[in-house]
Amino acid sequence: MFMPLVKNQQIPLTVTGMSAEGAGIGRIGDHRFLCGENNDPENFIACDNTVSGMVVFVPGTAVGDRISCHILRVEKSHAYGKIAELLEPSADRLPDEAIGCDVFGKCGGCVFRHVTYEAELRYKQQRVADALTRIGGLDVSGLIQPIVGSSQADGYRNKAMYPVRAGKYRLMAGFFAPNSHRLIEQHHCALQPPEFGDIVGAIVKWGKLAGVTGYDEETQTGLLRHIYLRRASTGGDGKYGGIMVCLVCTSGKLPQTKLLIELLTARVPAVCSVRVNINRADTNVVLGDSGFLLWGEEALTDELCGLRFRLSPDSFYQVNHGQAERLYRLTGEAAQLKKTDTLLDLYCGTGTIGLSLAGQVKRLIGVESVPAAVEDARKNAVNNNIDNARFICADAAEAAKQLPAEGIRPDVVIVDPPRKGCSPETLEAVAAMAPRRLVYVSCNPATLARDVALIRPHGYTVIQVTPVDMFPRTAHVECVAGLQRKDA
Repeated sequence: MFMPLVKNQQIPLTVTGMSAEGAGIGRIGDHRFLCGENNDPENFIACDNTVSGMVVFVPGTAVGDRISCHILRVEKSHAYGKIAELLEPSADRLPDEAIGCDVFGKCGGCVFRHVTYEAELRYKQQRVADALTRIGGLDVSGLIQPIVGSSQADGYRNKAMYPVRAGKYRLMAGFFAPNSHRLIEQHHCALQPPEFGDIVGAIVKWGKLAGVTGYDEETQTGLLRHIYLRRASTGGDGKYGGIMVCLVCTSGKLPQTKLLIELLTARVPAVCSVRVNINRADTNVVLGDSGFLLWGEEALTDELCGLRFRLSPDSFYQVNHGQAERLYRLTGEAAQLKKTDTLLDLYCGTGTIGLSLAGQVKRLIGVESVPAAVEDARKNAVNNNIDNARFICADAAEAAKQLPAEGIRPDVVIVDPPRKGCSPETLEAVAAMAPRRLVYVSCNPATLARDVALIRPHGYTVIQVTPVDMFPRTAHVECVAGLQRKDA
């Protein structure tokens, strides 16, 4: 009897790969599997699969797992399933007691807590290779360097955003379930420092005592939308390091703010700044356009690569301090800078990458579209006695066109765009400036591969790509790609 793959069917499956989102991949090939009327085990019979080669995505699996897979949804060329039974575990799997999180699989954050860290690094290395091959059209033999693992797989994040909702008796704070806005309550996430969970607990207590309402997305009512936390790495005296607490609210009128400060500082003495951000919009963007300081310091100061950096709430900053230093070192190595060079740092944020390399060049120009980040970058240059840096508040493509009009043609360009990558206009403008070297720092291997394919016809060769695991236990992986102009 021949039957197509259908929803609620149960089939044996061997996981042979990993998707970019961290789900296991199995293919239904020529092997036979069980199917039966209404999926009743009593009626299961062997039958040939009529969808040869169909891919099935199964979260929470490891390469090498043999499972009984319950099919949840069937598309034209692929299907989605879940583990009905683990028939034979992969050697990559950790025992359940080693996972270290009671909401793993429910929360949309981690996807790799169930495997060894060595296996996770191997999956991410393969993801980069696959993207560069399939999307970028590159021969990756000898091109991709070994992935740089993190010294910490837990507790490494210096930034967290906790959505807040109204519970039955109190505020609820945690993280969203995968592909949804369904809140999974969790204060002490394993990826965050323990103090973050203590701060969330103090805010929940304040909310109960002060009658604070949590946000309702459907009615767009309620006061507190998000708890946004940032931590600097160098102490808690309010000058160097500490923790910033930012409450994202629909109004600037908060009840019993003195009680809030007392609860926060008593629970976590490292809290040195409490801010309020106002966001009334019907949007998935966390931060609104206005806000104010409620108590403490205006901004954090962090130390990175031997420099001090000022951090405002909406300034981009790498979330993994130790890995950021490794990433910037690799960026400098890929740039192969000279003392006579002009270095252009596009999407520069608070200037961290460019300023860490300013001592190796004649002139640094940073470009960023967020005004607060540009202001921080300028202050960071002054605070670190760096006098060869200029920062421009502009769109990357506009700045790349503007600079040649001023007679400026950089010798080396660094781009560190968001996940969507560079626009074609930006890449064309960069290529028109004909820098000797281009270093692409990417948080998305797919857009890196796409952009590399777009810029190669302009005379650039990819010399080396190094994956860096900035976000252990999640599906994300960073890369540093070095490109050189062929006639340079």
